[in-house]
Amino acid sequence: MSRGPLIVTLLVAALATAGYFVREAGWLDGGGDQGPRGVPVRRGPLRISVLENGNLKAAKSIELVNELEGSSTILFLIPEGTRVEPGRLLCELDTTELRERFVTQQIAVQSAEAQAVKARQLLEIQKSQNQSDIAAAERKLEFAQKDKVKYVEGDWPQQEQAAKDEILLAEEELKRAEETLRWSATLEERGFLTRTELDADKLAKQRAEVKLSQSQRKLELLIEFDRPRELQRLQADIDEFVREKTRVELQASARLVDLESDLAAAESKLKLESEKLAKYSDQLAKAKILAPVAGMVVYAKEDGGRWGRGDPIAEGTQVRERQRLITIPSSDNMLVEASIHESVLEQVREGQDVIVRVDALPDRSFRGRVRYKALLPDQNQWWANPNLRVYRTDVDVLDTDVGMRPGMSCSIEVVVADIPEATYIPVQAVFLDGGKPVALVEAGREVAIRPLELGRYNSTWVEILSGLEPGQEVLLSQPSGFQLESALVEPEESAESGPPMPGAGGASRGGPPANGAGGQRGGPPSAGADGGGAGPGRPGAAGPPGAGARSVDPGAAGSAAQPGAASQQSPAGAARGAEAGLPAASPGAKAAASGSPAPGAQVLRLPAPAARGFQGPTHAGLDARGTSTSPCA
Repeated sequence: MSRGPLIVTLLVAALATAGYFVREAGWLDGGGDQGPRGVPVRRGPLRISVLENGNLKAAKSIELVNELEGSSTILFLIPEGTRVEPGRLLCELDTTELRERFVTQQIAVQSAEAQAVKARQLLEIQKSQNQSDIAAAERKLEFAQKDKVKYVEGDWPQQEQAAKDEILLAEEELKRAEETLRWSATLEERGFLTRTELDADKLAKQRAEVKLSQSQRKLELLIEFDRPRELQRLQADIDEFVREKTRVELQASARLVDLESDLAAAESKLKLESEKLAKYSDQLAKAKILAPVAGMVVYAKEDGGRWGRGDPIAEGTQVRERQRLITIPSSDNMLVEASIHESVLEQVREGQDVIVRVDALPDRSFRGRVRYKALLPDQNQWWANPNLRVYRTDVDVLDTDVGMRPGMSCSIEVVVADIPEATYIPVQAVFLDGGKPVALVEAGREVAIRPLELGRYNSTWVEILSGLEPGQEVLLSQPSGFQLESALVEPEESAESGPPMPGAGGASRGGPPANGAGGQRGGPPSAGADGGGAGPGRPGAAGPPGAGARSVDPGAAGSAAQPGAASQQSPAGAARGAEAGLPAASPGAKAAASGSPAPGAQVLRLPAPAARGFQGPTHAGLDARGTSTSPCA
């Protein structure tokens, strides 16, 4: 069998199937009465809440981080989800370079120990030498002092007495010589002695006189010169030895200071090197991360990068110091990490009740309570959208379940208020006409414009304070060819104005989407008459002149708008819509914004449900017949 007929058969079958779905969807029927035209105005209890997505996280967990300095490579990593017992190896990091530094540091420690021992011994030697030098100086001083005492009390009296004794002997010898001479002279006169013998006696007398004179002179010299000189010399020796002792003590102290400084430096170096060695040893021990408690292994998720998340860890991955690697969560308590948009931030307060729904447990809901709301916006969201401002919020899950796991996707509904009796309609049924909120009410084959006074709202419903009655039918999109007044100039707010109504095209994430534009979920409800962001509306009981009477025959202008139809877009709204990442208006819409009506219907295709659950003219809270499926309806 050839391939040509087979291909033709497949193409025919595909075209037939496509035609069936196009016909069933009503895309080729001009939007007649085959699809839902509107939904009834409801009366009953209404819950005002804030809906956000988030992830489950263990309220109590142990985080294990990389404590190695610098960057390291993961050599071993236990598989995620493994249940471990205390002491089991979870991760091992590469320590090749660290071991080399450890060995080098051991050598440095040994060298520092040797230098410290040497400095300590040199100090002890110097202390002993100083003691010897000081003792020698003290002995010299002591000897000098004793020499002086010896001279004053011993040598000098002896010398003085010897001189006096010598004088006394000389005097005695002189007397004897004089007596001998006197007898010799008598004998010489009598002829008993010769002249020579007499002369010898005269010479002996003269010698005795000279000797006496010398002895006396010697005593005088001792008293006048020798004694003062010796006393001065002895005192000078004492003074010099005193100075020498002081000099020796100072020198000894200086040498001790030098050696003590060397010893302190050596000991400090040894301490530093030992601390570095202990640090390397501790780092080597920290290269193996062990489980501190029993539990399940969960890889840590790093915040950062362009899309708000980092690369996952694995064996061979480079990790930095203090980077989170593994988390061992506790299954006893769970919390939800969510991000609240700034437009609804003031509605959320700590302590509010929360309904938690886990995607993995679709048939159950759990009670929760707001634990924490951040004061500053999450900076990690800047990469994805610089204009997006969300605030991290933690919600305690009061009802835990064994099926909950950290990291599971979930949604939270923060209960702001419960209104027991309220009139409300879907947020898609609110439009802007000249900057004021209106609703399109179907009355037979005519569509009437009803001004609205709006109350509080959630992502699905908006409270109607006045302008509509329960049971009336309101349209979710404008009929084909139907045009509302564009608010090119934003109206001023009055004291009687209700809640602000940002334009649809400029609506940011955080509130219900505006009908007829690509408004993202997140802003307050707004309408699609000025889909480009016509600014705050002034909801009130009174609309523009003739607004209540102005109507259009859908049959004359064409059938009702198809799903995705929208109103024209103002130039200002188009610019804001482009900033928010919304699709540009069609050529017909641009023509309507410039002031010239476009031929046929002006439509703006809505994006794929940017608002949660928005499906053309229906909503996640409505089925195809317009019946509510929201649990709070």
